[in-house]
Amino acid sequence: MATREGAKKTAKKAPRRLTAAKGGAAPSLRQLGRTAEIAASPDKAALETVANPQAGVLYLARFTAPEFTSLCPVTGQPDFAHLVIDYAPAKRLIESKSLKLFLSSFRNHGAFHEDCTLTIARRLVAAAKPQWLRIAGYWYPRGGIPIDVFFQTGEPPKGLWIPDAGVAPYRGRG
Repeated sequence: MATREGAKKTAKKAPRRLTAAKGGAAPSLRQLGRTAEIAASPDKAALETVANPQAGVLYLARFTAPEFTSLCPVTGQPDFAHLVIDYAPAKRLIESKSLKLFLSSFRNHGAFHEDCTLTIARRLVAAAKPQWLRIAGYWYPRGGIPIDVFFQTGEPPKGLWIPDAGVAPYRGRG
């Protein structure tokens, strides 16, 4: 039988719970505010979302990952890219720590540039169900040829301001 003293000790050891923003449901975030490991592969990485406190407002959110890395599936050599992810949120927002951990899970993952870029886009769409999403993958040269990969879910919503991606085409060192 548990004593009142024992219950107090147990309560102090319970993990910290994050509370919801005004009007939202309590989030069930497993990574934010906690120590979290990088998943062994993108398939095992968790992408988390939170309620959008501005749902119903048309706006664009941008994530940039200028040091994205993966592995060549043939040679095992590292590949590097500058990713720009733009999305118009609907009811859910992509939680940034889980996105960082998801992107980091590609570091030891072998896949072609096109596959990495589209896998990221599809996972983000499945997790957050945005009104619109666009991803630009500016890959550094492999075999002397830079490969840039672009994807979007469709036409952007009317009235959405979409800034330039801000990444210049590859021009080498000069």
